[in-house]
Amino acid sequence: MRDTTTYYDVAEHLRTPEEGKLYLEACQEESRGDADFMDKARNDVARAARRFSYSNPSNQDQI
Repeated sequence: MRDTTTYYDVAEHLRTPEEGKLYLEACQEESRGDADFMDKARNDVARAARRFSYSNPSNQDQI
């Protein structure tokens, strides 16, 4: 039996700047100094931040 995987992009689920901040804090705890892991996490938040700013221009300064 083959395992199936489902596409998941965390940036699609970060809905607010506060959630992005909490996500980065959690990633920092889990990364154990892994710079590549943190680069990916920052990229996730940056992609989500673009959505924040497009959906609500008043949020641009919060990220």
